[in-house]
Amino acid sequence: MTDILTSLANAFNANPHFWWIVAGVAVLVILARRFRILGTLLTIGLIAVSLALFTQRANFDPGLDGVAKALNLDDSSQRVVGREMRVPMARDGHFWVRVKVGDTEQRMLVDSGATVTALSSNVAQAMGLKVETPLVPVVLRTANGSINAQTATIPELRIGNVVARDLPVVVSPAFGELSVVGMNFLSRLKSWRVEGKTLILEPHHPQTTT
Repeated sequence: MTDILTSLANAFNANPHFWWIVAGVAVLVILARRFRILGTLLTIGLIAVSLALFTQRANFDPGLDGVAKALNLDDSSQRVVGREMRVPMARDGHFWVRVKVGDTEQRMLVDSGATVTALSSNVAQAMGLKVETPLVPVVLRTANGSINAQTATIPELRIGNVVARDLPVVVSPAFGELSVVGMNFLSRLKSWRVEGKTLILEPHHPQTTT
């Protein structure tokens, strides 16, 4: 219960406007309860829409993602099947994985179009990484133009039974709250593929999950 309250507080501080909308929906639900059958149907509909909007928003918002995880609303239930790591497609059409670095867990987007794994500055700090400015500037092309990035190395990155050691990453505040698992991670696997709506990662040497 404490984790849920903490996540709610963090989410409200980061998204006050969104939460005012949620509060407005809650008021409508209360008012709708005064109208018997119609009110019941309206209440069910509003709750369903609210949950759908909440879980969809959580795909892009780390604060809300924490709440969704605590309430078991997260749809990215990655799991190990035999030697493989299976990740279902999220409602937004992307594949999200839970990455562990030491005792820190972060939700990251798998993007085969990204050459290198990229971290937001906040995530790099949470992971306790030593971020450095390289002698030769690292310039990345994004949808919003070119940005300069710093570099770091993750000593050990875990996704289920998949482990990558000494993984180079780029770090920039320009990534906002989005962090991406790129091809320099995927290329270390024995294989990776998409079957239907499932991303399958097969490591060379599967590790025991923790």
